Amino acid sequence: MTTSVSSVRRLPGWAKAVAALVLVLAVLFAGIRLAVLPGIEDLFGTQTHDRSGPALLKSIQDMSRYDAASGNFQVVVDLEKDAKFLPDAIRGTRTLYVGAGTVDAYVDLGQVGEKDVSVDGDRTSATLRLPHARLGSPALDPDHSYAVSKQRGLLDRLGDLFSDNPNSEQAVQKLAVRHIGDAARGSGLTARAETNTTGMLQGLLRSLGFKEVHISYG
Repeated sequence: MTTSVSSVRRLPGWAKAVAALVLVLAVLFAGIRLAVLPGIEDLFGTQTHDRSGPALLKSIQDMSRYDAASGNFQVVVDLEKDAKFLPDAIRGTRTLYVGAGTVDAYVDLGQVGEKDVSVDGDRTSATLRLPHARLGSPALDPDHSYAVSKQRGLLDRLGDLFSDNPNSEQAVQKLAVRHIGDAARGSGLTARAETNTTGMLQGLLRSLGFKEVHISYG
C-alpha cells in the first residue's frame, strides 16, 4: 500500500492556525526589537508631509462684546470604560488625561440701547446700565493638554492593530471641556469681568470730560 506525497505533506487545520499565530508573534517581536536598536529609527523613520488644502472662510460674524476677563483652568480626567462580564485585562479602557483650557468672560455692549444711557445737560455726569457679564465657551489648549496614561484590555489592543481611530481621545477631551466650564461658572469670573468693564468705561468717559460715571448691571 502506497501513500501519496500530497497526503503526507497536508497539515491539519489546528496546525495551520498555530503556524499562523507563531508567524504573527514573530513579526511583532521583530518589529519591537528593530524599534529599540540604535540607528534603526533613523533608517526606517517616517517623514511628515503637510498636504492640507487652503483654509476656506465659511462666515464672518461681527462682535460687539468686550472680553473683560479670562480664566486659565486645568483638570485631570480619569475616564474608565468597563465591559459587562469581562475583566478589565480582557476588555476595558482607562485613560488619565490632563486638560488645560481657557474661558473668557465678556459683556455684550451690543445690547445697550438708548434707554440704557443717560447724560445730564452739561455733559458732566453719565449713567449706563449694562447686561450682566457672561461666559464664553471653554477652549481646550492642545499644546498643554496630554494623555498621561492609557490602559487597554487585550481585545482593545487587538482592535487597535486592525483599525485607526483618530477620535480615541475625543471622549476625555469633551469631558475635560465640560469640567472646565463647570469650574468657570463657580470661579467668580463674571464678577471680575463686570468690575473690569466698569473700570474701562469709567476711565474712557472721564477722559472725555465726564466727572461722574455711574454704571450698573442687569
